[in-house]
Amino acid sequence: MKGLKLLVAALFISAASYAQQDEIKPAAPGVTYGKTITKDKAITLASLNKKLVKDTVYNGKISGEVTEVCKKKGCFMKLKQDNGKDIMVRFTDYAYFMPQNIVGKKVVIEGQAKVSETPVERLRHYAKDAGKSAEEIAKINKPKKDLTIMADGVLVME
Repeated sequence: MKGLKLLVAALFISAASYAQQDEIKPAAPGVTYGKTITKDKAITLASLNKKLVKDTVYNGKISGEVTEVCKKKGCFMKLKQDNGKDIMVRFTDYAYFMPQNIVGKKVVIEGQAKVSETPVERLRHYAKDAGKSAEEIAKINKPKKDLTIMADGVLVME
């Protein structure tokens, strides 16, 4: 009986997550998610990287191409950079989600881009917890910088 209840609960949760994805409006030119925004004054990811050499935070609009979206419920997406390292984009207060068909689309997002740095000690701690060898841990000698974006709104361009 207990097993049956667990199975029913699992099916309900699975159905709810699929239903939630179905409720998200498909990506098409002009569709917005979250805060309604325009493309005016959007900068490219290359320009963003140049700005963040001097500053650690940028507030404004950024344009880019979506390379990945959370397959579970659309709770994050990634934007393509020329250097091959995608930028993680999350959505303010999880107030909205992205559809699966947004991958490959050009978008403009408005929000805050931020450079954060993970110190060497923490990176070594993570490596140790992950079961890395002493040699691998010893090779960690530089802090890691990551660029993330917290988006208030997303506009699909094409």
